[in-house]
Amino acid sequence: VQLQASGGGLVQSGGSLRLSCAASGFTLHDYFIGWFRQAPGKEREAVSCISKWGGRTYYADSVKGRFTISRDVAKNSLSLQMNSLKPEDTAVYYCAADVALKPYGASCSVNDDQYDFWGQGTQVTVSS
Repeated sequence: VQLQASGGGLVQSGGSLRLSCAASGFTLHDYFIGWFRQAPGKEREAVSCISKWGGRTYYADSVKGRFTISRDVAKNSLSLQMNSLKPEDTAVYYCAADVALKPYGASCSVNDDQYDFWGQGTQVTVSS
């Protein structure tokens, strides 16, 4: 079971990036998937996540209206479209999978300790 995050880079403030999370060894859309980020000197924080049922999503207040999480079932991947980027979005971004059994209709978790598999991270740097 592996996750691989990609799509990071250097972008100017106001620009856009699209991060991808590809899975191997399991079917991504069978699980809850989260995007987290960690900036230097800061704790890792949840950015967005998506439930395995009905596409229920969560966004941190700091990214609401700017970021969009979506699944590509055919490609067994998930993306995070990031628009109107700000310098404070600079961080290493990780995708993670929560494979625990949950009751039908459960929401995805914002707690990183609930996630079982992690990608290697991709650096996003937003210049002012």
